[in-house]
Amino acid sequence: MKAVAINAFGGPELLVVRELPRPKPERGEILIRTVAAGVNPVDWKIREGSLSRVSHGFPLIPGWDVAGVVDELGEGCQRFRKGDRVFAYARKPHIQWGTYAEYVAVPERHVALMPPSLLFEEAAVIPCAALTAQQALARAGLSSGASLLVLNGSGGVGHFALQLAKIAGARSIATAGARNQEFVMSQGAEHAIDYTRDELAAAVTARFPGGVDVVLDAIGGPPLAQSLALVKPGGVIVSVVDTIDPDTVTARGVRFERISSVPSGEQLAIFATYAGRKTLRPHVQTIFPLAEAAQAQEECRAGHVRGKLVLAL
Repeated sequence: MKAVAINAFGGPELLVVRELPRPKPERGEILIRTVAAGVNPVDWKIREGSLSRVSHGFPLIPGWDVAGVVDELGEGCQRFRKGDRVFAYARKPHIQWGTYAEYVAVPERHVALMPPSLLFEEAAVIPCAALTAQQALARAGLSSGASLLVLNGSGGVGHFALQLAKIAGARSIATAGARNQEFVMSQGAEHAIDYTRDELAAAVTARFPGGVDVVLDAIGGPPLAQSLALVKPGGVIVSVVDTIDPDTVTARGVRFERISSVPSGEQLAIFATYAGRKTLRPHVQTIFPLAEAAQAQEECRAGHVRGKLVLAL
């Protein structure tokens, strides 16, 4: 099969198209013929070796997001049929056989039927980012009527977090660059904060004088540190990218969580329902051919992506 793979950790020039053996689904797995693969920050971090402490092997095919067609069923699989249009979060404990390939084998329990109303390219950007957003909000205990600050509301995790918060009945505000102010509002935020111009604390307290109940951080660094003063006592900060000094958090009387998302076909099925109702709308900024995976990763690494990037096979 055709795949993009690396033989060592390093720069984007190592991402090359090559022929590799087509995987065989094991018991409890289904083989998906990839039509589109989402591009996530974790992909270039894996390529650079940032996750080298995790079990891995070479040749290494990056990619954790997939939308495609069921091609083969492993022993014991009964939920899907050959030809079904599906999508999945293909994260595995051993990093090697990812989704930048014509075929990928995925545990059946991590797969869901695609929303009929979506293109493969749209479905492919949902799994990693939307599951991360949903699991972060769940960890924070976000509920109807609660207030939420999303740091980087225009990115993959951020734009899904705003939509999922709206579905949950929460009120949200978000940071974004100047060109993404209207986009963030269209995702469900009631106010957009221009991080290039606005002072974060003043912008948040103008809307929520007592602070917010929850912060979802998808950018890290100074904005995450600044957000600590903007959470109500007893509130929660959840980050998907960074950490805060625990003593500082304790002194403020808030809870901090650093999370990493896990696959769930059940949650993807819920997202499919939301997408069918048009309450969850994945945003695809750019579609790249598989051969331009290096360019896609570099654009992702540079930041400023509105929504997500996709590889089309």
